[in-house]
Amino acid sequence: MDDVDWSGLFHASGPAGDTPRRLAALLGDDAEALVDGYAHLWSETLRREGKAWPATAPTALLVADLLDNPLLGSDDPSLPDAMLAYLYEVGVAADLGDSAAEIRARVEDRAPALRDWTVEYLSTDAEGRARMWQDGTGLGELVLDQAALACFDLAPTLLQRTLPYLGSERVRRRTCAAAAVGALARHPSADAQRSELLVRLTSMARAADSPYDLATTVIAIGHLGGDTRPWLTDSHTGVRACAALAPGLAGDDTAQQVRAELEQSPQAFSDSFGDMAPPPQLRGKLFRGLPTGPRAS
Repeated sequence: MDDVDWSGLFHASGPAGDTPRRLAALLGDDAEALVDGYAHLWSETLRREGKAWPATAPTALLVADLLDNPLLGSDDPSLPDAMLAYLYEVGVAADLGDSAAEIRARVEDRAPALRDWTVEYLSTDAEGRARMWQDGTGLGELVLDQAALACFDLAPTLLQRTLPYLGSERVRRRTCAAAAVGALARHPSADAQRSELLVRLTSMARAADSPYDLATTVIAIGHLGGDTRPWLTDSHTGVRACAALAPGLAGDDTAQQVRAELEQSPQAFSDSFGDMAPPPQLRGKLFRGLPTGPRAS
């Protein structure tokens, strides 16, 4: 926590100086503070649809540190699973593909102006911050692009911190790790290890004993360019749908048929996981209109 100048960063509500203290509560035994820290993590440090604030990348590194702390989840074993789901979201924010170089050039070209904009943003009140998003300079959006670039640069580190959890003794933790790996390993630096990861994820999918765990892992396989066709005919509606969303199957006739059937009855997909929420890659989304390109999440 002390290695980051949090006072120079902001999240959804403004300056991010409160983030380390609130996230540290996730390791404590104060139930109210823990709930506050958890809510802060999800509602303040990430933008909607998997996009980053300037505070997102350092928060993600902090979350990776929390994962290795035995105090995390001592009373609630699902808490580390949620941290892995958070790293999945950061992986989505980091998935810049070929645009990373262009964003980096624009950020470097206007670096002094971005620093000045950020300093002013951090020093003004909520009303002033709202006005700055409409100041016509485009600097605010470029600051957010810079935040996404920071996540892109951090993705290889987060991937290495996440990989050990693919071997967790807890099934759901392995599943959440698979989701995170499926996003983080899209980084170009992971090209050489992607084949090995696909072998491992495919083995996990074949061994999955619940539709939820299988569907989550199948989405991760699709994100990494793996073959999800074996699950297009699965007996479970949700698994078939998740297999059909693989970017590589955009032109596949069977996948198109699965998507067409489910678009006629999206409720079938929503109901297919019963009382459970959809896989982390699909939370907050309906099947209708889900993207099927490389940025599908």
